[in-house]
This record gives sequence, structure tokens and C-alpha cells, in this order.
Amino acid sequence: MAAADDKIGDVENEKRSSVVPEAAAPFDINDFKIIKEGEAEILMHAKNEVFYNKAQVNNRDMSIAVLRTFTSKRQQEHETKLSRKMRSGSKVSGDAEAEAPKDTEIHDGEANGACKASEQVSQDVPCSLTEPPSTNNDGTGRGELKPPRVLEALSASGLRALRYAREVNGIGQVVALDNDKACIEACRRNIKFNGSVASSKVESHLADARVYMLTHPKEFDVVDLDPYGSPSVFLDSAVQSVADGGLLMCTATDMAVLCGANGEVCYSKYGSYPLRGKYCHEMALRMLLACIESHANRYKRYIVPVLSVQMDFYVRVFVRIFTSASAMKSTPLKLSYVYQCIGCDSFHLQPVGRTVPKNKSVRYLPGFGPVVGQECRDCGKKYNMGGPIWSAPIHDMDWATSILSDVKSMKDRYPAFDRISAVLTTISEELPDVPLFLSLHNLCATLKCTSPSAVVFRSAVINAGYRISGSHVNPLGLKTDAPMEVIWDIMRCWVKNHPIKAQPEDQPGSVILSKEPVLQANFARAVSSLSKAQAKKVARFLPNPESHWGPKLRAGRQITSKHISLLGADAVNSVCNREEESDEPASKRKKTGDTTIPPNL
Repeated sequence: MAAADDKIGDVENEKRSSVVPEAAAPFDINDFKIIKEGEAEILMHAKNEVFYNKAQVNNRDMSIAVLRTFTSKRQQEHETKLSRKMRSGSKVSGDAEAEAPKDTEIHDGEANGACKASEQVSQDVPCSLTEPPSTNNDGTGRGELKPPRVLEALSASGLRALRYAREVNGIGQVVALDNDKACIEACRRNIKFNGSVASSKVESHLADARVYMLTHPKEFDVVDLDPYGSPSVFLDSAVQSVADGGLLMCTATDMAVLCGANGEVCYSKYGSYPLRGKYCHEMALRMLLACIESHANRYKRYIVPVLSVQMDFYVRVFVRIFTSASAMKSTPLKLSYVYQCIGCDSFHLQPVGRTVPKNKSVRYLPGFGPVVGQECRDCGKKYNMGGPIWSAPIHDMDWATSILSDVKSMKDRYPAFDRISAVLTTISEELPDVPLFLSLHNLCATLKCTSPSAVVFRSAVINAGYRISGSHVNPLGLKTDAPMEVIWDIMRCWVKNHPIKAQPEDQPGSVILSKEPVLQANFARAVSSLSKAQAKKVARFLPNPESHWGPKLRAGRQITSKHISLLGADAVNSVCNREEESDEPASKRKKTGDTTIPPNL
């Protein structure tokens, strides 16, 4: 038995060595520094050879929190489905035994045909899952859930893959890909540097992520896309690589494109046209979700967003992917075009599709329209049209609550705990069924009036019988289901109590104020005008922890003085000084003793 175990161990060691070979040659220790994040440590080259951004610690911490919740809920769903199938299977088996003749042929202790009867109850679960769990030769139960496999499609230094492997309990194999040799060398060096746990779970491959995902359909329970820029070229292959019920985590950092600086470029990449409103960052989230849904629909799949976050300089979405040709038909009901007035802050949504009942089913039809006229009914100006965007909920509130509670219970294991807990707290208090948001300051700028406090404005909306909440995207954003007519009536009542100077009659604000309010606003303080977090004075929008906290230079580019705005003067000067020292003859350099790291690290 011991000899057999030794052979198995030798085979596993051979596999690991084939995936993660040793470094080819010694390297200068002065060219590297050790960076620790969470439970992982990486060796980062002093030059800009492999991309690393310290600011992405928020992104990685949020991903780990979502991944922990996913593994927990995945196990719960499996146990629920298994118990349900076992109950239905035992019921069907009991009926079959009662009706079957005594001389029925028996195979493996089960009546012949019982498995088929069980399959008729549910075709999406293997017959073996309806039987009582039994032990196979490898010691695992027949209904046992395998650990989730994770694919990090663009790994760079491998820090994210290493953190997944070391910090998420119950995680299975983590595959780290990159098509740059320097990145793969760095990733493999970091895998060995993090010890046996990382070496046993993390694999690093030199490959094009698109080709790899296409050639491994539905093989990964989790696929992580965190590119430098737009993820659009990876989405088609990514939605095919995720297993049914799996999780796709996707980042987009091209915020200038998504927020309307280059609308035609955004349309070519994401299939949606952006609008430059105060809600542009939330619209970016919703355009990315609509794009992922579009790619998934081509393969009879659809997405279910569990969390969508805008932080720092990027958007990050977490969606589950399922396969169902019938459920896919509901996609037009989740998409809408946006009409934005060019004169005031009024915006309206035009659903792409609708349904009407037909006997015992439903019929899918185009949406009714237009929802607006040629001119804005509030100020008389024209509309810009953008979209389509994802107008269904972008968060699953049950997930958001679970993730937040998990983060709070493991506070010490998240380096960016303060930031991600603040974001999750705000998300947990958002109205999930209200797309986009208003800006109170913009409303007042249109009318040229003093701004009411957020509490006063919230109270007026609540007293009018509508709901209102904040937004995690913008500290001044207000999400409400009140129509724009009600919003402007509240502002008209506010201006009557707080008069303003006369404005030109052709200004949008003057046109709005020239109409008498239909609704008489009540500005008395409402009980729910403050959220629970606001009432407890919980910090929700935190400043950046240090200067130059944002996007960094693309890997491979030479760092020069023109990059001070991105990296800071100290970082640029240290790199320039190091390059000057490397140009000096070796005899003039100061001796630093042992300057190499053994290759077996």
C-alpha cells in the first residue's frame, strides 16, 4: 500500500513539474521586491515587465468575497437538488415496486427500469444522483460535488490565482493563462515561491485565452476576466467556457469609452451607445451586462447578475450563466433604450420587448413605443437616445447580504476590508429594480436654485408615496421609482419656498418653473429618509488610501518622466535611478554580497 502511494505521489510530482517548470537561470535579487497581499506573496521585477497595480486590491478582495459565497451557495444548491431527487426517486421506486411483478429482473439491487422512471421526473440530473450516495473505488460519493475549477484568463504575475488557491476554502484547480512569456515565467516563479499549496492547485499555461476557452467548453465553474482595457474580445469564448450555473467575473477598465467619450467605439465593442449623464458609470455597468447577455444568447444561454460594482477606475460584474432556450426568450424584457433630454435631467426607458398571455403560455412581442415625444414634456428640448442597456436588476440582494456578512466575519483576511465593506453596504441598501439614478445637484443646477438637503428631498419623495435610495456609484446619486413629473413638481414646490432670480424665458429651468405643480410636496422629515447605514453613521464612500491610486502603465512600456501623473514622482525617479546604475560598469557598482536567488525558489 505504501509503495502504491509513493507511485501516485511520483506521478503527481511529474505532472506538477511539467506544468510549473523550474526557473531556467539565477536572477539578480536587486531586480525584485516581495509584494504581500492577503496570504499570497509575489516576486515583482523592478522594471515594468509584468503588470501589477496595487489599486486592484479592491478588485481582488471583492472577487474573493464573491467566490467564497459562490462556493457556499453552490454546495447548498447541490444538496437541495440531491435531496429533492432522492425523495422523488424513492417515491417513483416505491410505486414501481408495488406495480412490478415478483419475477422482475433485478440488476445491482435495483429494479430494472427504475432509473428511467427517475429520469422522467427530471432530465437535467443524472440518474445516479437520485440513488442513495454510495462509495466508488476512489472513495468519493457518487453524488458528491467536485470542487469548483477556476480559470484566470489573463494572469500576468499570477497574484489573483494564488490568492484564490490559498484563501478560498474548497477551491479546486486554478488555471492561470497568459500569452506573454515574461508573465508566464513570473507566474511560475511566484507559484513556487508560495509553497506546496499553491504548487498543488495552480497551473500556469502559455496560451491565448480566447483559444483556450473555446477548446474547453463548459469546463470551468468560475472564469475570471480582468483585462487591461476592454473585455469585449474575450466574452464570446468566456460564456462558452463557463459550466452551467457557473460564475463569470468580468472587469472593464475602458471607462472613457463606456462613459461616452467615444460613443461609436463603445457601440463597436459593446453593441450599445452611451450617454453622458451623471449616471454614466451605472450605465457602463448595464451596457457590459447587456453585452455579456448578447454573447450568451448565441449559444442558448442567459445570465443572472449577482453583483455589479463600479469602483475606482473600472466596472466589475459577477454573473451566473445558465443554459435554457426557453428562458433565453425573456432577454428582450430585460433590455431597454434610454431617452435623455439634452436640456434637463429627465430620462425615460423604452423596453425592447413585452409579453402578452396566450392560453396557458405567453407570447413575446416588440415593446410599445415611443415612450416620449419628439420634445421633452418638461423643458421642450430634444432627446438623445442611448442603449440598449440591461434594465433588469444588476444585483441579487440575497447574495449581496451574504457577501457582506461573510466579509464582516472575516475582516482580518481582507486587506481592503474598509473599502469593499463600504461598497457592499451601499449596494445592500440600493433599490434593485430601479435603473439609473438622478443627481440632486444637477436638478438644482437646471433650475438655478439652492439645493435642498438629501434628507429633505428624500422625505418629499417618500411623503409622495414613492421609494428612494442612494447609489453605490455616486454619493450624490438618488435612485427612485417616482416619475420625472413628480420630481419636477417637488422641485417647483421647493423653489416657491426658496425664490430665485428671474432667468431668461428660453432656459430649460424657466420653462419647467413656468408650470404650476400638480403635486403639493410635503417636506416634513420622513422616518425612512435616512438609510440604516446613514443613521448609524457608517462610512460608505471612502477617499483613496494614497496618492496616484488609479490605473497604471501597461506592462512592457518604458517608464519615463511623462508618467509622473500615473505613478508619482518617487516611483518614476527610483526607476530612472536604477536604470542609470545598471548602465554603469560592473566594477563601479557597490558590492551587495549575495545578489542572486537560487533557481529552486
